Amino acid sequence: MKPLKLIWILLVNLCLVSCANERKEQASTVEVDHEFTNNLINESSPYLLQHAHNPVNWHAWNEETLKKAKEENKPLLISIGYAACHWCHVMEEESFEDPEVARIMNENFIAIKVDREERPDVDNIYMNAAQLMTGGGGWPLNILALPDGKPYFAGTYYPKDDWLKVLKHYVNLYKNDSAAIEKQAEKVTQGINSLDEVPLIQKEPSFSLNNLDSIYSQIKPEIDFEKGGKIGSEKFPLPALWNFLLHYNYLSDDDSALQAVDITLTNMAFGGIYDHLGGGFSRYTVDEDWRVPHFEKMLYDNAQLISLYSQAWQKTKNPLYKQVVYESLEFVEKELTASNGAFFSSLDADTDGEEGKYYVWTADEIDVNLGGNSCLFKRYFNIEANGNWEENKNILYRNTSDEDFAEEELVSIAELRNKISDAKQKLIAERKKRTKPALDDKVLTSWNALMIKAYLNAYQVFGEKQFLDAALKNARFLEKEVISKEGAITRNFKDGNASIPGFLDDYAFVISAFIDLYQATFSEKWLLQANDLANYTQEHFFDSASKMFFYSHNEHSGLITRQKEILDNVIPSSNSEMAKSLLFLSHYFYDENKKNVAEQMLQNVQENLKEYPTFYANWASVEAHFVKPPFEVAILGNNAKQLKKEINQTYLPNILFMGGEKEGTLELLKGKLVAGQTTIYVCKDFVCKYPVTSAGEALEQINGKSLW
Repeated sequence: MKPLKLIWILLVNLCLVSCANERKEQASTVEVDHEFTNNLINESSPYLLQHAHNPVNWHAWNEETLKKAKEENKPLLISIGYAACHWCHVMEEESFEDPEVARIMNENFIAIKVDREERPDVDNIYMNAAQLMTGGGGWPLNILALPDGKPYFAGTYYPKDDWLKVLKHYVNLYKNDSAAIEKQAEKVTQGINSLDEVPLIQKEPSFSLNNLDSIYSQIKPEIDFEKGGKIGSEKFPLPALWNFLLHYNYLSDDDSALQAVDITLTNMAFGGIYDHLGGGFSRYTVDEDWRVPHFEKMLYDNAQLISLYSQAWQKTKNPLYKQVVYESLEFVEKELTASNGAFFSSLDADTDGEEGKYYVWTADEIDVNLGGNSCLFKRYFNIEANGNWEENKNILYRNTSDEDFAEEELVSIAELRNKISDAKQKLIAERKKRTKPALDDKVLTSWNALMIKAYLNAYQVFGEKQFLDAALKNARFLEKEVISKEGAITRNFKDGNASIPGFLDDYAFVISAFIDLYQATFSEKWLLQANDLANYTQEHFFDSASKMFFYSHNEHSGLITRQKEILDNVIPSSNSEMAKSLLFLSHYFYDENKKNVAEQMLQNVQENLKEYPTFYANWASVEAHFVKPPFEVAILGNNAKQLKKEINQTYLPNILFMGGEKEGTLELLKGKLVAGQTTIYVCKDFVCKYPVTSAGEALEQINGKSLW
């Protein structure tokens, strides 16, 4: 991939610029007569609908709109954002609701509004264009492009007067010197294509623990071992990174890797990034102490963090981690779950135009609601009379464990927890009287699959049936509404409609979730469907030249280039997750081709992984699975699920479960069912150790304490 350093800058900017000061207008239940209504009124995206009554004649991104631009020979004005983007709303109010601005836009451009969460393919291409032209990026992202989509100008937020200057300049240039604009557009398009080149590395792969040691040695100096997370003035959760360090610690016994995870998860759970009343995490904090969040809650963050905290509990048995998992799942159930089992996208940061208003408290409000219990609560959560944030408001955060705090307060831990729990319930009841943050109720397939995995991780670790039920309900929803009989997946679902063809992340995470569903239920239906979807993905997304996967379907690309998503960011990249799933499926189905594809994909990014490992964290986890390939753990008999539950009390990142009460159709299971008993076979590369009948014996074999 080249130039890599430019892409590295891109990812830093995406993290830092995109998240600043975001909000969404509160929905109104009052019927309003609107002076203007444009084509977006027919869309389902909350973000697009917010612009449906602008005087700008907005269109959605589709073939009809692009055809219209070509027929009228008008350049495109593409404005990209998302429902909770603060500066998107500011620019709307200042410019897109202004008749003078709208007149110039309508007369000279085909104006297109894009929800970046629904169309990450469009967003990615034009964000790359912005990076090439300006060296920066963010949202709203405003692009001017030729009728064929090739960009010649990129910018982010502009005040009205500056935006008018931009528009008038390029309207004049398009009329009087179109050759210069076409030359610029061609140059930028060539640059975009160069960013996406992934070389095919044709040499013998060499994956080893030494490689992982080197990767960790690159990551370690970036870790804040005092406060957790990566060193920096802002803190992002980055679950894929800590997931890799958990796995690396398992392979290497390097205590510092586990220490990094433990410090990070503890400080996040103590910090203001965590909602101590309602559960769930905000997207990031603007300080290095995890205390002052941007208050928006995203489904994808919470899904990955629930999985991470579940696995960390497996390793450490820290009760704080279990508490976080249960409270966060309760948040998702109450706030982000539809009656049909689908999961919504996010809760906004703002209420009534004020960031964090729903979540913060004055000291007086605490006193009024808690009475005599307020002093203890205020010390526990660092509440100050003049506020610990802005405008005399307080963000709830902790800075010590229950054990240490109870000792300081001369109370028992049980008494402390009872008092804090009682206080929380009173404040939750009071908070319910406030205006709730706006809900982005669109359903995105890849994010829903991440939430399936979260519920399943929690189920495998804690054994709560309702966690499995929620995962199954959502999986059945996906089957019914977004996955066709032919294997095609759609990206979005809202109000009964699924309109956008799925992207690689939708396929990759659904495949991964269905593999996990098989391991949780031993119902082969899910594993077979995962394999079918993987075959479909290889047919329609695979690039035979680079041996990587395109981000868009070969029948639904329609952009100036087909890009590949390689780097892991706040969500693992679709290529790294695809590689992992292909490797796992190769173990289930004796499919050497899938293993070879995964191996080649990893080989292609090997040098970049070593140089920039924090942006390849999920790839590092893929390599960990090649360094120590997964055990195939077959459990057959009436007590299969109970024995699996016992094994799952131990953190084992390198096992794949299979089995059930019957043998099923998997090759490895044939002839292994023993009448009258439940038998465990620990296998590696399809060669099995002697059968055992207890979880303890199986764990001894997995941990290398028993001979073959």
